[in-house]
Amino acid sequence: MPHHHHSFDPLASLRGADEPSLDVFVWGTVFLDMIFAGLPSAPKPGTEVWAEGLASCPGGIANLAVATRRLGLRTGLAAAFSDDDYGDFCWRTLEEQEGIDLARSRRFADWHSPVTVSMSVDRDRSMVSHGHPSPVPAAELIGTPPRSRAVMVDLGEDEVWGATGPTWVDRARDAGALVFADVGWDPKEQWSPHVLERLDRCDVFMPNAVEAMAYTGTGSPVEAVYALADRVPVAIVTNGADGALGIDARTGEEARVPSLRVQEVDPTGAGDVFGAALLVGTLAEWPLEQRMTFASLCAGLALQQYGGSLAAPGWGDLADWWTALVSDRSADAYHRSLRRRFGFLDDIVPRVPVLACRRATATIARRADVQDLD
Repeated sequence: MPHHHHSFDPLASLRGADEPSLDVFVWGTVFLDMIFAGLPSAPKPGTEVWAEGLASCPGGIANLAVATRRLGLRTGLAAAFSDDDYGDFCWRTLEEQEGIDLARSRRFADWHSPVTVSMSVDRDRSMVSHGHPSPVPAAELIGTPPRSRAVMVDLGEDEVWGATGPTWVDRARDAGALVFADVGWDPKEQWSPHVLERLDRCDVFMPNAVEAMAYTGTGSPVEAVYALADRVPVAIVTNGADGALGIDARTGEEARVPSLRVQEVDPTGAGDVFGAALLVGTLAEWPLEQRMTFASLCAGLALQQYGGSLAAPGWGDLADWWTALVSDRSADAYHRSLRRRFGFLDDIVPRVPVLACRRATATIARRADVQDLD
């Protein structure tokens, strides 16, 4: 269980008297995730395969909420929860174990919890989901959004952006929140240009390379990030093992960062962890390259663990990683590069409490945290 009474606050030096009650506020669907990892192959009809690892945890939008909370941000979540056993488990885990504010969430009888089964095979995953629409729309669930430093939203989610008039996202932005947006895969593969028109209501956009190229009609991640930087103040394009590219038009910074070399176990939720870490660095007012480097580290650590929200690292995990790297005497170019790129952690890690928040424990955990940086 994460130790939030020992949590490290990355924004401590920026907090003042007129504080928003939350650092980040998110809305969406919480799924109960059952994650089978380390499958030798995808199951074929009429066969049974055994998985090396199994994890159960709150998923969907909970991946993002848990990732920001583990990194020390005061996090609020608006979601519908069932009053069934799965709903109880998800509510209890998020509120009591993770310390997430559920004041804008509600429980509903006669509505069952959405469920996803995720199967991780050969560095990729397949999912089967079941659920019904929320009993109430976002506008009714949220009402006037709580004051927050930031909100994180899906650019393709019509309910977030509304057909007419301002939505809760616009009201949050008017009250001072930065709007961070991601975008999911378009199942119809239409890549509608009206989705990008919503970027004029956003501050930061963080798509992956495939989606960025599809929506902008460009042929490379570099061209995609330039096209997006004309539309939004901060554009970041993530490109899996090839790292990430970013432009901050507000400061004129441009950055390209590599990914960590990791033994990938389960990609579930790694994109959410990248976004959460980028949000931390942005709110902490770090330079663009530091923000992106930090996000690549957090995502890399998540990739080495089983299970969406379970895998999201806390400051304790980051401190452990940095301490191990500093004490590692390897003098090859890769390790020298790591120590150089992550040198900014030297200013942060000494302030992290020894018992700072660490990730939760999976149902079955096979690998300890970073034993081997290769």
